[in-house]
Parts: sequence; C-alpha cells; structure tokens
Amino acid sequence: RLYSLSKPEQDCMKTYITEALNNGIIRPSTLPLGAVFFFVAKKDGSLRPCIDYRGLNQITVKDKYPLPLLSSTFEPVQDATIFTHLDLRNAYHLHQKHVRAVLQQLLENRLFVKAEKCKFHESVVKFLGFFLVSGRLRADPDKVQAVTKWPTPATRKQLQRILGFANFYRRFIEAEAAFKTLKRKFTEAPVLSRPDPKQQFTVEVDALDTGVGAVLSQVSPVNHKLHPCAFFSRRLTPTESRYYVGDRELLAVKLALEEWRHWLEGAELPFIIWTDHKNLIYLKEAKRLNPRQYRWSLFFSRFNFVLSYRPGSKNTKPDALSRQFATEDEMTPSTILPASCIVAGVTWPIRDQVLEVLKVDPGPGNGPPNRLFVPQELRRKVIDWAHTGRFSIHPGVGRTLALIRRSFWWSSLYKDVKEYVSACHVCAQQKGTNQPPAGLLSPLPVPSRPWSHIALDFVCGLPLSRGFNVILTIVDRFSKACHLVPLKALPTSAVTAQLLIKHVFRLHGIPTEILSDRGPQFVSRIWKEFTTALGARVALTSGFHPQTNGQCERMNQEMGAMLRCVCATNPSTWSDHLAWVEYAHNSHVSSATGQSPFESSLGYQPSLFPLHTDIPTTTTPQFLRRARRAWIATRSALQRTAERNQRLADRHRRPAPTYSPGQMVWLSSKDVPLKATTKKFSPRFLAPFKVAAVLSSTTVRLDLPSSLRIHPVFHVSLVKPVVFSPLCLVPAPPPPAQLYKEGLVYKYLVDWEGYGPEERSWIPRSNIEDPSLISDFEASRSGARTPGGVR
Repeated sequence: RLYSLSKPEQDCMKTYITEALNNGIIRPSTLPLGAVFFFVAKKDGSLRPCIDYRGLNQITVKDKYPLPLLSSTFEPVQDATIFTHLDLRNAYHLHQKHVRAVLQQLLENRLFVKAEKCKFHESVVKFLGFFLVSGRLRADPDKVQAVTKWPTPATRKQLQRILGFANFYRRFIEAEAAFKTLKRKFTEAPVLSRPDPKQQFTVEVDALDTGVGAVLSQVSPVNHKLHPCAFFSRRLTPTESRYYVGDRELLAVKLALEEWRHWLEGAELPFIIWTDHKNLIYLKEAKRLNPRQYRWSLFFSRFNFVLSYRPGSKNTKPDALSRQFATEDEMTPSTILPASCIVAGVTWPIRDQVLEVLKVDPGPGNGPPNRLFVPQELRRKVIDWAHTGRFSIHPGVGRTLALIRRSFWWSSLYKDVKEYVSACHVCAQQKGTNQPPAGLLSPLPVPSRPWSHIALDFVCGLPLSRGFNVILTIVDRFSKACHLVPLKALPTSAVTAQLLIKHVFRLHGIPTEILSDRGPQFVSRIWKEFTTALGARVALTSGFHPQTNGQCERMNQEMGAMLRCVCATNPSTWSDHLAWVEYAHNSHVSSATGQSPFESSLGYQPSLFPLHTDIPTTTTPQFLRRARRAWIATRSALQRTAERNQRLADRHRRPAPTYSPGQMVWLSSKDVPLKATTKKFSPRFLAPFKVAAVLSSTTVRLDLPSSLRIHPVFHVSLVKPVVFSPLCLVPAPPPPAQLYKEGLVYKYLVDWEGYGPEERSWIPRSNIEDPSLISDFEASRSGARTPGGVR
C-alpha cells in the first residue's frame, strides 16, 4: 500500500534519506523488493519515519536474539533509586553500566542521543509505558484511561465489579470520597511491587467457566502487607470451559505457573498457591489422576510450591480477574427451582452486619474455614441472635454454641456464651434445673434423753371417723416414740397447748425444744407466750422445706401405710385403729437406734405373750443404771445414723453458693401460690428479690413484698443467685399501668409486685384496697383525656 505524503513529510523524508546514506545506515538497491514509507508524529511534534517491513520479514531469516520480555527488562532495576534516561536518534541501544561508559560506547559506535529528551540522575523516570520510582512501578496515567473512564455502574453486577476492585486496593487508598476520586486513586496508588526472587511468592488463582484469573504477590518489607507483583487473566476456550470445576481450577494454576515460570521455577523459597477449591490441596497425595491431570502433574513437578485452601469470600482478587470475561447472564447463578416458584431469598441481618464490620476489622484470619470472625462490638448481638431467635428459643450453652459455630467464631466463644446464658433472665425465670439441689444436709442436733426434743405436725383431709378428721402427730426425736391424737378439726394455738399438756407434759415432762412447721398455730402470739412460759425453745422450719421436720413427715408416711392396711375397705373406722398404730410403731425396732421406742425411752420391750415364769426383781438404782446405759447406746446409734444419712444425702446434693445481704436472688415458685391461669405455663422462679439476711449456711431471709403473704425465710435449695453480665442486658421494666372501661366499671391492668408479666390481670377499681395506688396512677396521667377506651 502506498501512502500520500504532505510537503512537511516529503521534506522530512529527504532529510532522513540523506542523513541515513551519509551515515551508512542505508544504501541504494536494485532489488525488486520494496517497503512502504510513512510518518507518525512524535510527542515533541516532529515526525518519526516508519517503514512497513512486514512483507519483507515474512521471507527473511529471523534474528537469533529476540527482544527481551517487558518483565525481564524491569528486573535489573528492582533496587535502583537514581535513573538516567537516554533517547537515541534513529536507533535503540542501552548498556547497564555507568552513564559515562554508556555515552562512550555510543560515541564509538556513532550513535547519537537527543539531548532535549535525555534525563540524568532522576529519582522518577518514565520507561516503556511505566514510571520507575525507587525500584517500584507506577502506571502511566496515559495507560490507565480504562480506569479513569470507567463508566458509572448502572446494574448490581457492575457495582459489584467496581466494589470488588476497590476492596482489594482499599489498603493503599486513604479515602474514597466519590466515584471519581476512586478512579483517580486506582491509577495513582503505589500498589505494584517489583518481584524479589529472594522473597517468598504467593500465587492466588480462581477459575470460572468463562475465564481464569491469577495474582502474583509478595509481602512488602515496608508495611508487611501482601502487595501484587503481576496480574494474569485469560478467556477459556470452548473446550476448556467444558472442563469440570476441579480441572478448571487446576488449569488456572497451570496457566499462572506458565505465565510466571521465569520467577517461580527454581525460586529459593517454596511459594504458596491459594485456591478456593478445597479438593486441590490433595493433588500431590492423589493416587488416581485422569490423563490431563497426569500431563499437568509432570509440569508441576518442576516447581516447589504448597497448595493451600482459601474460602471464596477471601479470594476476591483473582475472582474479579476471572469474571472479566463473564457476561451479565453468565454471572447470574442458576437455581434448582424455577423463578415462578421463588418468593424471596432468606438472609440473616446479623451476617450482613458482621460482613460490614469485617471490612474495617478483618480479624486474625486464622479461624476455621467457612466461618466469619466476629469482632468484639458484635459478639453480644450474635449470641443474642442465636439464643433468643424463634429458630432456637433459649437453648442451653451447648446448643447455643453449636448454632453459632455453624457460621461464626472467635477465640472466647465458649466463655462468652456460657456467661450470656447464665445471665439470661428469661432462662433463669422460666426454666427449671436438672442439677442436684443446693445445700448440703445439716442434721438437727442429737438429743441426750427421751422427750427433751419433740416434733409436731397435723395430718388433715381424713374421712370422718366418729367425728374425727385430723390427727396430731407428736414424735420424740430421741427414742422415735410417738403419740397420735385424733382431733375433730385443726386446733387453735390455745387448744394445741392444752393437747401438749395432756398428752406429753403430764407423761414425759416439759421439753427443751419444740419443732414444727409454720402453721398458724405455731406462729401466733399465744404460742410464743406459751413456749416462753415453759422455757422451751421454738424451732420452725424454713418456708416450703418440710425436710427440716423430717421425723414427723416420716411418721405420717408410716401411719398412713398402716391405716391403709387395716381400714382400706372401711375408711370411716380409722380412729378405732389409731391406738394400735401408735402401739405398733412404739414396739417396732427403729433402724436409727437399733431398739424399739419402748426400749429407748422406758428401758424395756413389751412382751407379746403372757409370761408364766417368775420375773427377777429389779431395784430402782439398777433400773436407772440400765436406762442410762440404754440412753448412751441410743445417742451413739443416733449419732452414727445422722453421719451416715448425711454422707448418703450429700451424694445427691451440691454445696450452696455463698450469699450476702443485698444480693439479688431468684425464688422458686414450686410452692408459691400464683395467679396464673395454668400451672404448666407459670414461671419456675419469681422475679429477683434482695437477700435481707443470711440466717445460717442453709437458710436466708428475703425482702419480699407484702402481697406475697408468705414467710420470708427459705432454704438455699429454693433460691439461686441472679447473674449479671454486660453481654446479656437486663430486660426492660414492665409497661405502665393501663385502664379501660367495661360498661360502668373501670378496670386497671395491675402488675403484681414479686410476680412476672404473665401474672398481670385486669382488676376492678372496687377490688383495689389501697386508694393511693389509684391516685398515684391518675396523677401520672395528668393532662391526659378522661378514661374511656384502652390507654
């Protein structure tokens, strides 16, 4: 093809031919071959002569010294900081020695440089389309117009591409105020590093069904971060795109090693290959390979590398490069269900929050695969999400841990979950416990003689028998002897005192201690005055803990069993058998003492049959000595029994926590009368109460509201401490009172003190005994409209 030349081009051509002939660069020729001559403009405005030798090159022998690769040209200047740039006239030649030696060589070879284009001892120099700056490369602004002219994304996929590109370079960019600033920063940021063969290389690869991408990186000695040295991407051929996913990922490794073979083959340190295909890490140990993999494995054997798995969420750089060749339709993943059957996708907001925070705080990066590291500020939310969600509903520590470990991790996960679950007020109030009861057994002191320590209890609810329906049980804690007194009704305190005088005091003397539960007969003022006048100490059981009066409880069980045996067919005759039940019990050998109550208290065992032999007479001193020996033996047996029972009981108990006044505790609702409509859904523990006093190692006094109307002393097995933690926030207080009008009656939504929100109920105004409650409520609603409708 011939080109028409303008007048300036013709003058430049004549000048070039004349100078080239004089310098011996060209000579006249009579060959029948020719080449087209034309010009292109230089940066300084002058013209550069160009000759199209493509036709001639096709019939000539190729040079044995091809031009060096661009990457090989940059390697010698890796550590250089001062540069000299020489621009030759009409030739291309440069030596890597001192500038003076280079100029001397140019002079000897009659090569001339253009002084106006030469630069000497510069710290920044432009060379082969790049800027060399202290051994590092910077992109020429003229060469990165593809980034500066990047169009504003209009679709979600286009936005994801620019964000993925920005996510990698964000460590080199100080701020991204706007999209134009982002594009400028991409082209100006010093992100590329020159490969150093003495340092370890890292190769990151990824493959799609349309293309592969790879990044060659090294850790910078300046900021100790991974900086890229080179990028690689390539579109897959139709055949390659049909490889199964494992072979495509392996192909990406092969292509990357071929691209950077001159750096990686023979590297001093083993280089690392990161892939998001986990099966590749077993490549070197694989026993069976397909033919393609066999061929590639021979090539891989030339390199010293380690394959390492990296989740796809962290393998974003090669992923972005491999997606360059994918269209919008190809990048949209196909679904199993047709689009007509899909309503919406399920997402977890907590996961999105964690991913957002990880952009700022990426974490240590050494966690389990396929799990997200949770920064400190989101750990409470993650535990709360896993513990209180509708899909979990307050599980225990183990199950909460299992739910979190499916997607998240952090080093103190177990400790934080255990602390949160222990402090969860919903779990503490609504769940029972499978642990042994708290509080080790504390046996009552062993008496030293019969009938010095007695225990009382009433058995109620019996069928009428000759007008009787109650039994008063009196037990001697020393000999285990009993008196069973039938009664026509529960007695008052005064009647109970008379019964003791009649059935105990007149027969056995006045005791030093009387043990009973907290029935109304035993907590009245009359009873206290009666025992004070006798000089006897009153011992009362703690609230809802009948085990304290265990001897009476055991006697009641034995009496019930005997009565069922003799009067099950005629229950109304139980009072006729009660005396025989008392006699039978007092004549049976007790397992605690090894003697019958008769022997322990009276010194003899009643005979079963009349004796016809003469009974030897016993003097009074002999009888007393025998009685004392029996008491000593009985006391020793009781002491051994108490110690044995304590050991056996403590096997199924655990030590109680140490309580202190002012501490908040939960109170078991097992025996507290609640206003709930169903016992099944009532809380297992009542709202936290303050410990008023610690009475002993096994009992505490609580500061209870007067509305509960129960005794405030409880055994430690019925309370448990309230746990507070910054990981689990305390629930909000109950909502304010509400009022509505039902016909002509005003009703108030009452929140009962000491009970949970499930106990709230609507109460008519006439049923509220304290008028100050209504006045305070109305005062709090001052300024509001008059009652009518729900507030």
